[in-house]
Amino acid sequence: MKKISGYNGKNVLVLGIAKSGYAAATLLHKLGAHVTVNDYKPFEENPMAQELNRLGMEVVCGHHPLSLLDGTDLIVKNPGIPYTNVLLQAALQKDIPIITEVELAYEISEAPFIAITGSNGKTTTTTLIFEMLREGQKKPIIAGNIGTVACEVTQEAKPDEHVVIELSSFQLMGTRVFRPKIALFLNLFEAHLDYHGTKEEYGRAKANIFKNQNETDYSVINAEDPEVMKLAASTKGKKIYFSTKQSLPDGACIQDGQLIFRGEPIMFIQDIALPGEHNLENILAAVSAAKLAGVSNPAIQQVLKTFTGVKHRLQYVATVNNRKFYNDSKATNILATQKALSAFVQPVVLLAGGLDRGNEFDELVPYLQHTKAMVLFGQTAEKLAKAAYTAGIKAVKVVNNLEQAVQEAYRLSEEGDVVLLSPACASWDQFKTFEDRGDMFIQAVHKLV
Repeated sequence: MKKISGYNGKNVLVLGIAKSGYAAATLLHKLGAHVTVNDYKPFEENPMAQELNRLGMEVVCGHHPLSLLDGTDLIVKNPGIPYTNVLLQAALQKDIPIITEVELAYEISEAPFIAITGSNGKTTTTTLIFEMLREGQKKPIIAGNIGTVACEVTQEAKPDEHVVIELSSFQLMGTRVFRPKIALFLNLFEAHLDYHGTKEEYGRAKANIFKNQNETDYSVINAEDPEVMKLAASTKGKKIYFSTKQSLPDGACIQDGQLIFRGEPIMFIQDIALPGEHNLENILAAVSAAKLAGVSNPAIQQVLKTFTGVKHRLQYVATVNNRKFYNDSKATNILATQKALSAFVQPVVLLAGGLDRGNEFDELVPYLQHTKAMVLFGQTAEKLAKAAYTAGIKAVKVVNNLEQAVQEAYRLSEEGDVVLLSPACASWDQFKTFEDRGDMFIQAVHKLV
């Protein structure tokens, strides 16, 4: 861990505990800051708050009093807390800096960062890069949304290691000096508008991944996404483009059935184990990062020949009486569900629904041609039913919860069908995380078995 003194003696407010808040608070305490922690959950029901209090930090629970800002030099906020929060609004008016723990992680890390953002494919791409670096003996550490809390793992990171980190727009909004050695921007689609307000603000938050790079760094950019291209135009990093549709002499592309990086053939795409056309973009992005980090072709080939996907991302669960069940709980927006549906040509019984972010589902209709039935749950069930009827699907059932949905989907299915959980919505109306939702689905399928 780098010896930094910038937080010594500073009054820092950590807003929101959870895993990242707890890690940030303990790190700041170690760095000599005067730490106050504020969390909405009552102290009596909050073991992390109790532990931080035992360590000597001031803890305020149950409300967000504006008096906490008195004398505060800096706020480290939980990424999920929106800037519309009363305390944050007051802090902005007082010009109090607001960061997320990713900023702390970068400042103390001796290892360079490979950072990945985008609306879809982040986790698959992050995992691919991690596995390629591990196969290539490059000592990767995985962090962020997909792994452990970044400011925990970077305390032990060494200069010859690589921090591979998946980053959301929420996390990137809270960065000031964060500068990854290799930054990847995969794509941009309408998402999280309840948090950002507009797609433009969402895109600008994502583009923070490039803002501090210089000519010694690399910016890996999707050449087929015009909005990503526009947002990445001002990066000072060396631009490395990837595309499934065009030839790129200084980037990653597909030619004559092969993956190509900077004119060098890597492997034939027919030998890739990961299913789905949409994953080719993720693979090209991952290959770019791996090659820039010095990974050999044989190591990349080994990973791509054996890697079949990530849990909750179009994950095969089981076959029950000749019906194949797939868990795509990570599909928290319409685009992800579109891609999941496009992966199948056999009849599909689709399970969908979740948090209502105010959008309709008309964009899903053209992708429902192979869908024979839909089982819907959560806040968006009625909106999704409207899309189902527009698509001409007659078998539409609204249920109370996911376990009921699995049972009903099995009843509506026949031998040879695919039963697919791909919600097209965030999980927070009924679950803490999409992982919890996916695990519930898996359990319900195994009960059928």
